[in-house]
Amino acid sequence: MNHTTSIRNAMSVDVEDYYHVSAFESCINKKQWNEMPCRIEANMERILALFEQKSIKATFFTLGCVAERYPAMVREIVDQGHELASHGWEHVRVTHQNQQTFTQDITRTRQLLEDISGQPVVGYRAASYSICEENLWALDCLADAGYQYSSSIVPIRHDHYGIPGAPRFAFPAANNRLLEIPVTTIPVAGRNINCGGGGWFRLFPYSFTRWAINRVNWKEHQPCIFYFHPWEIDPEQPRVPNASNKARFRHYLNLHKVHHRLEQLADDFLWGRVDEVFLKDFEQKQTGNDQWGLHGACDSSAV
Repeated sequence: MNHTTSIRNAMSVDVEDYYHVSAFESCINKKQWNEMPCRIEANMERILALFEQKSIKATFFTLGCVAERYPAMVREIVDQGHELASHGWEHVRVTHQNQQTFTQDITRTRQLLEDISGQPVVGYRAASYSICEENLWALDCLADAGYQYSSSIVPIRHDHYGIPGAPRFAFPAANNRLLEIPVTTIPVAGRNINCGGGGWFRLFPYSFTRWAINRVNWKEHQPCIFYFHPWEIDPEQPRVPNASNKARFRHYLNLHKVHHRLEQLADDFLWGRVDEVFLKDFEQKQTGNDQWGLHGACDSSAV
């Protein structure tokens, strides 16, 4: 390994199958989920093997419905020293929930993950990064429910999500009770570009990701947070009929390149769990006020 910097970045995986993604929610009814060919177990085996080979400990943001169906897979994540975190129950975007249903969702998921793993669950990531300016109350709900951090905001302009004016790096929210860790971006030509994984990792050449993470580490002295999905290393996954051209392009682009790029990423940078990379410093600084004022009252009886 030839790590380009000594800064440890955070590696994360959103544990969901190809038919859970928001882009296909208009094509696949949830009642069909149990009938769909399952790919998650085999893909997770490849990911865990890669991380073991590269000596990487990561954070797995896991759907409650996946954990309920595959508890042995969840226990394997924890047994290998990785962090288990919540991705909500059924990949419902926060923009489609109110405060009551959101609180029920995050509480149910956390309880199940802790029951299966025997480990505390302190992290959360919203489906499709769907905490935005209209539902900042979710940050207070997360803190009230016992979560210590969220990674649910992307400081970019996007057709489905994003808060362009949000801080690019981790900041306290919910009256300093919660750490929000935005997906890593880099400013290019006056706008933030995602360099923290997902579809951008498949769209741009690997050299862009390597350059951008290096720049954030070297020039800004900040750790990055990176994410991907198990279905992104699976070019043989079933194709979803009736999906829009945009959804097909975003979902299937360059799937055959991802596993090799992840191998390169593992060799080029130091990686760790989200809680280990970000939470220690936050706990030491919890005496200040919100840096951005991202909080909104959470009333569990609200509709």
